[in-house]
Amino acid sequence: MVDSLFQTEKQVNAFLGYVGIICFWLIAMQFQTRAQPPYSGTIFFDPDIITSTDASVFQSSTYMGRGMRTVFDRRTARFESMNVYLFSIIWSDGLRTEAQINPEFASVMAASVEAEKYGRFVGQLPYFLRLSVRALWIHKGVQPFGGGNYSILIHTGQSELYEKDGILEETLVHEGAHTSVDSAHAASAGWLAAQRLDPTFISTYARDNPTREDIAESILPWLAVRHRRSRISNRDFTNITTAIPNRLVYFDRQNFNLAPMVTRTSIAHHGLDGDISLYPNPSDGNSLTLNTDDSNKPAIVNVYSVLGNVVFTQRITDGDVVLDVGNVASGVYLVSITTAKGQSFTKKWIKN
Repeated sequence: MVDSLFQTEKQVNAFLGYVGIICFWLIAMQFQTRAQPPYSGTIFFDPDIITSTDASVFQSSTYMGRGMRTVFDRRTARFESMNVYLFSIIWSDGLRTEAQINPEFASVMAASVEAEKYGRFVGQLPYFLRLSVRALWIHKGVQPFGGGNYSILIHTGQSELYEKDGILEETLVHEGAHTSVDSAHAASAGWLAAQRLDPTFISTYARDNPTREDIAESILPWLAVRHRRSRISNRDFTNITTAIPNRLVYFDRQNFNLAPMVTRTSIAHHGLDGDISLYPNPSDGNSLTLNTDDSNKPAIVNVYSVLGNVVFTQRITDGDVVLDVGNVASGVYLVSITTAKGQSFTKKWIKN
């Protein structure tokens, strides 16, 4: 068949080249027809999603001596084997990591300062973002941070710039997502479906690197609109919920452990309102009715355990909603309601 259509190998290659160009053009057109992403990069949109005064589960940093480790250094753009200072970092929720400090810091005392500092900052990240962090690679220099390879890469000169702009914690969220979330979710059917369904990407960085950066770029905005609503502007809330609604729901459904960023106390501080009610409460059946007045129509309901874990999430389209709670075990829960206006309210609910 090929011989009858094309007389020479050159013609075949030319045809295949045209096909490739057409396919590339069709893919490019698909992205061009989407709305423009609201941000260039999401670590910059708000410096107060996590601040230096927020809780950290950092417990201790213990010097373990020197040892050979293979670490990545952006200044040389390669992995290098070096005799680093080693510190065991323990977080109070059972996770731990090893801080591997470049010998350029020249003393145990100087290295210990860096180990404790970043053990504390990384300890502010939700549990699920620290879950696969087996090492902190810490060097001097002004180079971007990095995530993946079961580690978080830190250059302290760059860290000073992030701190000056108030975005060190937000940057660590981004890198923690690379390390602990990408491998399980970036190629999953649910995530890819959310990408296709959403109007656009959250940032041009995510759009230009959809397989490598979309998860990490979207995690921080999700945390912001779901768990730091009072810290972000109405404009940012609208930007995020309009651009990536299906990605937000995808994250909602993962039941990530969000401590210490989200705890029973921080959920309860979202607010209370007398015009939102749950009944029966306490309840022992398979359904729970949520009732609100017209001014507080809910858009999303999240049910949390007292430890801050998401039990389930349900999107809402009207003001009188029956939640299916048949699979929820007996216990005390917090029902967090986000209204269509972006307000958040919380009610305690007891399942007998």
